[in-house]
Formats: sequence, structure tokens, C-alpha cells
Amino acid sequence: MADKQKTIVVEQIGSPIRRPGIQRATLIGLGLNKMHKRRTLVDSPQVRGMVAKIQHLVRIVEDKA
Repeated sequence: MADKQKTIVVEQIGSPIRRPGIQRATLIGLGLNKMHKRRTLVDSPQVRGMVAKIQHLVRIVEDKA
């Protein structure tokens, strides 16, 4: 039986224009590159840390178990 991993859905709500390069790279690392694009990601400390670094550019839409 496969393990059920907890996931989160992250949506980009801000533009990386005129932002530091590290913030743009973090968006790309999360798989986001266009406004209102959503990605379902594994809920891990690494992903939560990336989201926290760019919390002004993304939002967590929903938590899934």
C-alpha cells in the first residue's frame, strides 16, 4: 500500500518583477512562474520554508491530507 503524503496547494499571487533574484529562484524552485498558477506540493519543512521566504508572492490555497 502506498503511503499517503500530506500535500499543500500553493498559488502565485505576486509578480517577481523588481524582486531580488533569490525570490525569483525560489518561485521557480516551487514550480511557479506565472500569476495565479497553482502547484500541489508535498508538505515538508523544506517546502514550508520556501513558502515562508516568499509569503508576499504566494498563498496556500488548501491543505490536503
